[in-house]
Amino acid sequence: MVDSSHNNRVGEFRGASGPYWSLRPIGGGPEWEACPEYVRPATRDERLSARTAYENARSRGEVT
Repeated sequence: MVDSSHNNRVGEFRGASGPYWSLRPIGGGPEWEACPEYVRPATRDERLSARTAYENARSRGEVT
Protein backbone atom coordinates (compact mmCIF):
# COMPACT_ATOMS: atom_id res chain seq x y z
CA MET A 1 0.00 0.00 0.00
CA VAL A 2 1.13 3.58 -0.67
CA ASP A 3 0.23 6.28 1.86
CA SER A 4 0.18 9.61 0.03
CA SER A 5 -0.33 11.49 3.31
CA HIS A 6 3.09 10.27 4.48
CA ASN A 7 5.27 11.20 1.50
CA ASN A 8 4.11 8.17 -0.57
CA ARG A 9 5.48 5.78 2.01
CA VAL A 10 5.06 2.12 1.06
CA GLY A 11 3.83 -0.33 3.66
CA GLU A 12 1.99 -3.56 4.25
CA PHE A 13 -1.63 -3.44 5.41
CA ARG A 14 -1.88 -4.78 8.98
CA GLY A 15 -5.51 -4.07 9.83
CA ALA A 16 -8.09 -1.44 10.63
CA SER A 17 -8.39 0.42 13.90
CA GLY A 18 -11.48 2.60 13.97
CA PRO A 19 -11.39 4.95 10.98
CA TYR A 20 -7.67 4.35 10.33
CA TRP A 21 -5.65 1.62 8.67
CA SER A 22 -2.46 0.31 10.25
CA LEU A 23 0.46 0.00 7.86
CA ARG A 24 3.92 -1.40 8.50
CA PRO A 25 7.10 -0.72 6.50
CA ILE A 26 8.27 -3.39 4.10
CA GLY A 27 10.63 -5.66 6.04
CA GLY A 28 9.26 -4.65 9.44
CA GLY A 29 9.40 -1.72 11.75
CA PRO A 30 6.94 0.40 13.66
CA GLU A 31 3.44 0.59 12.27
CA TRP A 32 1.77 3.88 11.44
CA GLU A 33 -1.84 4.88 11.02
CA ALA A 34 -3.20 6.16 7.73
CA CYS A 35 -6.53 7.54 6.58
CA PRO A 36 -7.93 5.09 4.00
CA GLU A 37 -8.74 7.90 1.55
CA TYR A 38 -4.98 8.56 1.21
CA VAL A 39 -3.98 4.93 0.72
CA ARG A 40 -3.86 3.01 -2.56
CA PRO A 41 -2.41 -0.30 -3.69
CA ALA A 42 1.29 -0.12 -4.51
CA THR A 43 2.40 -0.86 -8.04
CA ARG A 44 4.81 -3.71 -8.71
CA ASP A 45 7.61 -1.18 -9.21
CA GLU A 46 6.84 0.61 -5.93
CA ARG A 47 6.87 -2.70 -4.02
CA LEU A 48 10.15 -3.70 -5.66
CA SER A 49 11.73 -0.31 -4.89
CA ALA A 50 10.67 -0.47 -1.23
CA ARG A 51 11.97 -4.04 -0.86
CA THR A 52 15.28 -3.12 -2.53
CA ALA A 53 15.71 -0.08 -0.25
CA TYR A 54 15.09 -2.30 2.80
CA GLU A 55 17.55 -4.97 1.64
CA ASN A 56 20.21 -2.33 0.92
CA ALA A 57 19.77 -0.79 4.38
CA ARG A 58 19.96 -4.26 5.92
CA SER A 59 23.20 -5.05 4.07
CA ARG A 60 24.70 -1.80 5.41
CA GLY A 61 23.69 -2.79 8.95
CA GLU A 62 21.17 0.05 9.30
CA VAL A 63 18.30 -2.33 10.10
CA THR A 64 18.18 -5.82 11.53
